Amino acid sequence: MNFVSIDVETASADMSSICQIGIAKYIDGELVDQWESLIDPEDYFDAINVDIHGINKKHVIGKPKLPGVIKVLQAYLDNSICVSHTHFDRVSLHQAFKKYSIGPFEISWLDSAKVVRRVWPEFSRKGYGLSNVCKKIGYEFEHHNALEDAKAAGYILLTAISESGTNLEYWLTRVKQPINPQNSSVGRFIRREGNPEGALFGDVVVFTGYLEMPRKDAANLAATIGFEVAAGVTRKTTVLIVGNQDYSKLAGEDKSNKHRKAEQLILKGQKIRIITESDFVELVNQA
Repeated sequence: MNFVSIDVETASADMSSICQIGIAKYIDGELVDQWESLIDPEDYFDAINVDIHGINKKHVIGKPKLPGVIKVLQAYLDNSICVSHTHFDRVSLHQAFKKYSIGPFEISWLDSAKVVRRVWPEFSRKGYGLSNVCKKIGYEFEHHNALEDAKAAGYILLTAISESGTNLEYWLTRVKQPINPQNSSVGRFIRREGNPEGALFGDVVVFTGYLEMPRKDAANLAATIGFEVAAGVTRKTTVLIVGNQDYSKLAGEDKSNKHRKAEQLILKGQKIRIITESDFVELVNQA
């Protein structure tokens, strides 16, 4: 649960024109440090942007330019997990670094808006902006102040982790997967013929739930060791592979349709082995 969250404000439509940066640092899920600074963007201030955040050219007179705070940014961001709400702040930082020919830091980025869209169904398609989400979770803050927005993004992530019963590492992988893998064409329609020379040729496998690896990669691995990969559970299914997180969390009616159907067939006498994704990986490694 160790990460930093960041937000920036810009002077104009040019995303490199950063005029304010806010960073919040969390250790074991607790806010332990924070930093903010106005930045001279060496650019003009568009009236639209000023109307949003209230910062104008007078506010940044004598303030550092981005290279002047680079050591501070490096101390917070380099080799960190960095959270931003949507990827605009990440792009702004990238463009500003490029503007000043500053080398990139080693950062594992996590978009808290992507987390929100996967935790709360009402935000899956729209309304997942910082202000809307904070209203839902009861967090009050001064919107469009970079530090306040950065802390809000961190609080949103911690709330989402708590309500979903997951952890930070889970979300670093989960945000790269479809919002609803059960309804995704990426997962539903993948099929493969098994390698006749594979150790498990003749078995028919089906995947369900959130996999840590892309579904197509899992299907390819299964086919190499002989599995025929099918889209749905049928009377031909012999193995059901369940995402690790789903296997540890789900019970009863919360199980996927595929999982429940497999259990129904097992009760009727069909031989189906249900295993986790990590066990599947080891199966591939040992084949």
